[in-house]
Amino acid sequence: MSFPFLDALIQRAGLPLVDETNIDAFLAPAEGECRHALLFFSGAAAPRPESSDVAAVLPEILRAFAGRLRGAIVAPEAEARLKGRFQVFVAPSLSVTRGAEPVAVMPKILDWADYVHKIEAALDPQAPVLSGPKTPQVAFTFSQGA
Repeated sequence: MSFPFLDALIQRAGLPLVDETNIDAFLAPAEGECRHALLFFSGAAAPRPESSDVAAVLPEILRAFAGRLRGAIVAPEAEARLKGRFQVFVAPSLSVTRGAEPVAVMPKILDWADYVHKIEAALDPQAPVLSGPKTPQVAFTFSQGA
């Protein structure tokens, strides 16, 4: 399936399309490449009103952080399988990684100042890696009534 706003983004910004077969290769920086990446989870497979807005700002973010952050688009058909790994729960979202580990997630469209602040914090070498809950956050118990 083709998504015009993603096709335009790939052509204009030259961003690679990643899925579970090539994402690890993309996240392993080549010699001279920065360790941090910005992954775009567009939610294109289930249309979202803000997806094209985030797609429009993505090249500007990459220009603002040139040499410090490289970008890729997560293939719409791979999003469901990859979103948990990168702590993405809302589409569209941008996930900042350090190597293969997520360090920030920015859901929906944000103000420019918020993007700059959150990405600067994520690029800090001391930024903690995001991790999901280790156990269920809600436990159900059942009791037999007399």
